[in-house]
Amino acid sequence: MDSDTVLIVVDVQNDFCAGGALAVPDGDAVVPVVNELIPKFESVVFTQDWHPAGHSSFASTYEGKSPFEMVSLDYGEQVLWPDHCVQGTEGADFHPDLNTAGATMVVRKGFRHRIDSYSAFYENDRSTVTGLSGFLRALRAEKLVMVGLATDFCVAYSALDARQEGFDVTLVMSGCRAIDLDGSLASALAQMDAAGVRRVETF
Repeated sequence: MDSDTVLIVVDVQNDFCAGGALAVPDGDAVVPVVNELIPKFESVVFTQDWHPAGHSSFASTYEGKSPFEMVSLDYGEQVLWPDHCVQGTEGADFHPDLNTAGATMVVRKGFRHRIDSYSAFYENDRSTVTGLSGFLRALRAEKLVMVGLATDFCVAYSALDARQEGFDVTLVMSGCRAIDLDGSLASALAQMDAAGVRRVETF
C-alpha cells in the first residue's frame, strides 16, 4: 500500500463484541477482516474507547436513567450507554484475536469524565482534539481506509471528521458492523455519502 494511505481500526474492543457490555451485533466478524487488511499498510492506527468509571455518558451515573435515554450535557444532547470500556477492565481491551502488534499509534478517547468521544479526531464537544489529525499529517497521510465498530457511531463520526480534515476516506463495509439504533445506520450512511466517504465491500 502507498505510504500516504493509513488504516484506521475503530474500537474493536471486547465490550463491543459478543458478550460485551455494549455488544454490536456480529461485531466479532470484523476481526478476521481487519487482520487480513493490516499487513497491506505501512501505518495502522487503532482507536480505543477508554472511559473512567462513572463517565458522564453512562446511564448508571444518573439516578433513574436507563441506557439509550438522552441527557443534556455542556456540549449538547448525549445518548446514555451501559457502562462500557472502563479503563483497565477486560471490556476495554482489544479483542484478543485482533492483531495489534504492529500498531503505529493507539488513540484513546472518551477518557475525560465530562465529555464522550465517538470520533477518532474530536471529542463530542466538537472542539477538543485527540491529536490524530496532526499525527497523520506528520506521516504525510492523504488517504484513510477505515474499519471497526460501530458503523453508525464511532466509525461514522471518525469518517466524517476525517473528510472535514481534508483526508480521502474509504470505508470497508465487510470490516464494519452497526448498532442501528432507531435508524442510525441509514442516517450515518447518508451523511457519509454526502460528505464524499467512499464505501467498498472489500479492499
